[in-house]
Amino acid sequence: MKIATWNINGIKARHDNVIAWLKEAEPDIACLQEVKSVDENFPGSEIEALGYNVETHGQKGFNGVAILSKLPFDEVNRGLPVPDNSAPRDEQARFIEGVFSVGQKSLRVVSLYLPNGNPVDTEKFPYKLSWMARLEAWAQKSLALEEALVLAGDYNVIPMPGDCYDPKAWEGDALFRPESRKAYRRLVNLGFCEAIGNVTSEPQTYTFWDFQAGAWPKNNGIRIDHLLLSPEAANMLQLAGIDKHTRDWEKPSDHVPVWINLAA
Repeated sequence: MKIATWNINGIKARHDNVIAWLKEAEPDIACLQEVKSVDENFPGSEIEALGYNVETHGQKGFNGVAILSKLPFDEVNRGLPVPDNSAPRDEQARFIEGVFSVGQKSLRVVSLYLPNGNPVDTEKFPYKLSWMARLEAWAQKSLALEEALVLAGDYNVIPMPGDCYDPKAWEGDALFRPESRKAYRRLVNLGFCEAIGNVTSEPQTYTFWDFQAGAWPKNNGIRIDHLLLSPEAANMLQLAGIDKHTRDWEKPSDHVPVWINLAA
């Protein structure tokens, strides 16, 4: 079973690329981020024609996540829960969970778009850290189910200096601040396996290249798109990879798809 994640940076701008990639890569489940569309305007008909069920959690002009699946959805949950049920729901569309039956077992897949957090001297950075704390609390409860769980998405966190073309260039940025990296490590240390980091030690393994300053031709990239696997999912891991070539397509996203193959 192939599960992929891709921050497409706008379904309207990237619709043709998404269709081309689905035909080429044939993922069983695809998690999309930054769809930048309300649910009712998401152009799902061509995707459905390829055999996918489509579930979205959208927001006008910003954020937005989706899961495309060749498997039927047993359950869909939208929005990262808040710890206190009396607290207001998060208005930013950054989290959608799909539950699927694989044989006699359940598979949970989350498409998430973690807040960027910049500028760090504004309310955006505390919001990022608060969101990560809520994700950690949710993940801890979910791991207790002892089911195959995949947290896939754009984490907006550079985990290690080697995941960046030039760590000094990112000093002070919310993606590389010590607080962000510590929060990411706390999440992983709950018991997750980080797929790409565990199958390759190749240098310059990036998933994002900015549109500015010739980042792509210079290979000035960073790795911020991750798939975290519960122990049950990690036991099924066969392969992992990055579809780097899509960054060379016409009207590309600044991110590229990242994928894993799990044994059925």
